[in-house]
Amino acid sequence: MSKGITSKNEDYSQWYNDIVIKADLAEHSAVKGCMVIKPYGYSIWEKMQAVLDQKFKDTGHSNAYFPLFIPKSFFSKEASHVEGFATECAVVTHYRLKNDGNGNIIVDETAKLEEELIVRPTSETIIWNTYKGWIQSYRDLPILVNQWANVVRWEMRTRLFLRTTEFLWQEGHTAHATAEEAIAETRQMLDVYADFAENWMGVPVVKGVKTPNERFAGALDTYCIEALMQDGKALQAGTSHFLGQNFAKAFDVKFTSKEGKLEHVWASSWGVSTRLMGALIMAHSDDAGLVLPPKLAPIQVVIVPIYKTDEELNNISAFVDTLIAKLKRLGISVKYDDRDTQRPGFKFAEYELKGVPVRLAIGARDMENGTVELARRDTREKQTVNQEGLEIYIPQLLEDIQQNIYKKAFDFRAEHITPANSYEEFKELLDGKAGFISAHWDGTPETEQKIKEETKATIRCVPLDNQQEDGVCIYSGKPSTQRVLFARAY
Repeated sequence: MSKGITSKNEDYSQWYNDIVIKADLAEHSAVKGCMVIKPYGYSIWEKMQAVLDQKFKDTGHSNAYFPLFIPKSFFSKEASHVEGFATECAVVTHYRLKNDGNGNIIVDETAKLEEELIVRPTSETIIWNTYKGWIQSYRDLPILVNQWANVVRWEMRTRLFLRTTEFLWQEGHTAHATAEEAIAETRQMLDVYADFAENWMGVPVVKGVKTPNERFAGALDTYCIEALMQDGKALQAGTSHFLGQNFAKAFDVKFTSKEGKLEHVWASSWGVSTRLMGALIMAHSDDAGLVLPPKLAPIQVVIVPIYKTDEELNNISAFVDTLIAKLKRLGISVKYDDRDTQRPGFKFAEYELKGVPVRLAIGARDMENGTVELARRDTREKQTVNQEGLEIYIPQLLEDIQQNIYKKAFDFRAEHITPANSYEEFKELLDGKAGFISAHWDGTPETEQKIKEETKATIRCVPLDNQQEDGVCIYSGKPSTQRVLFARAY
């Protein structure tokens, strides 16, 4: 036990909840299933947003905003799509409240909407209805639009960041003249997500395609990035969908091609959500709290003065002010915590819990010796380093921490991708070692469903770089041409 955090080996689920609450990331709200993202948690999300937003703009996309409410009739137009979301929809039926005369506020039964409105679970239908007015000719294509928004999916079992009734996300929705262009867009955005996960979040991912059973409702193909958490469960960290012409046909979105023919457009959609916050916590953190990759840490360096007199503090502060100016010029975020309301030990524990990558402690003796005590969060190692050249050493150290966090997660995943050649071996691995299990599957939805019902493991993806090899399905014994990745998942 440390700082009231349950050990992850003792109770992983409680460990996760403890970190989210105690590191001040989020808390449960008065609305069941919804969360309050606290300032520290939101500042991490803002850093994620900023990086992703720039990546979207660099790949030619623009941001727009579409309504929160979607007419119910829109969902009826694409049958498989509505079937996928029907059980999770929040429905608005009335538009006014009234006082019942006894001091109670009730729904005004006379204020019933002519058509119910759905609080968006995803925006394909409202956006494609809008695109109908935007697209007439091939000259209007492609449309490359992203939206930062909140969505509602009425979840019964919720967990902060990982699965909440309302969550924040971005959703890209693009329209193209050809299937090839739409598929290229779908693959490009998958690469954007994988790059972000690995090079910013420090989380290695497998790029793959979902099976028909696991595909997004209304898509022809769903591409995904799958990450592995420290408890051996998988987490879908991002998806990119090739929608074909399904939504264009449902909403009659046509364009005149260069050849003068009237054709339906081709579509993609892609999104990541605040679930990435859950991935960040679960992939790296330890029993002392959060471990943040420097690129996404709101505070990259914290400096704590240790002093007995005002003179000592003034002496330390003069040095610190100069150092902070140098680090800020390098784009490094620094906090100088000279509060006199908390002791240094309390501050050390607080910043360790919050995952601040580098902590400097400076006392009177350090000022005499021209040194500082430096602690790195990822390894929890401490060392004494010279004050001179800190502005050169710290950026290098932050890069080293970023790489080390990724390598640790990569090595863990490498140890937890295990082949299984029989159903018995498969079940033993699931209950013992966990992680990704690479196994042959006969390609049928029936076999996939039976394995899911019997073991709670799903096919996470068919990896894009998959090796073709002849084998037999672990469940049915029928011929198979490749292994797929199974896991239990969040």
